[in-house]
Amino acid sequence: MKGATPQGARTEREAALRVRDMFGRVACHYDLANHLLSFNVDRYWRAHTVKRVRHILERPGARVLDICCGTGDLALALARARGGRVLGSDFCHPMLLAAHQKAEARQARLALFEADALRLPLADGSVDLITVAFGFRNLANYAAGLAEMRRVLAPGGMAAILEFSQPRNAAFAALYNFYSRRILPAIGGALSGSRDAYTYLPESVRKFPRAAELADEMRRAGFARVSFEYLTAGIVALHLGEAG
Repeated sequence: MKGATPQGARTEREAALRVRDMFGRVACHYDLANHLLSFNVDRYWRAHTVKRVRHILERPGARVLDICCGTGDLALALARARGGRVLGSDFCHPMLLAAHQKAEARQARLALFEADALRLPLADGSVDLITVAFGFRNLANYAAGLAEMRRVLAPGGMAAILEFSQPRNAAFAALYNFYSRRILPAIGGALSGSRDAYTYLPESVRKFPRAAELADEMRRAGFARVSFEYLTAGIVALHLGEAG
């Protein structure tokens, strides 16, 4: 396990800066591009994640944090299901501004703060649920990201990682790879004005560890009862792990 490797990045710091700049440039059109390019299936993926962590959300006084929250879609879904406050963090300021605007428009109880997911300004064992949707893949160091998630998770808490994966069916994988490498960059670039961001996307998925590998790394980071499930023919995988 290493981390995100945007083109031209030679160190973890350079990788993080390039990722932050890339997402800052597409923040204004990020939601439209996501929903269009996924044919709105991304809404289902997030709803399924909320369903799988609902037993934590229903705990009285549960402390919930969504890292790499982007424009806030998963954090908003968590807050809606919980009927209470949810924390959301991201290191890309334009993304946080978009999340703040959505939260205000929906009168959602989000507490947003700017922070690097590898260095969260939170005490050990301070949250009961930590989630990340399509942001873990962009961390400059995956092992450090898992270690930080485990650090802030309280005993009995849960981590949920929703991330792109590789389809298991060979024929579907070939079709998906053609779409992600040829069509997605063209449409995403036209919508956002930043083709490089949507060229980076399929490359980052290709380089990302397989679902079983990520599960093994979660165990090495100290998570217990780690499990994962594939969604939509393996386009994405949802990993769950508990703090002992």
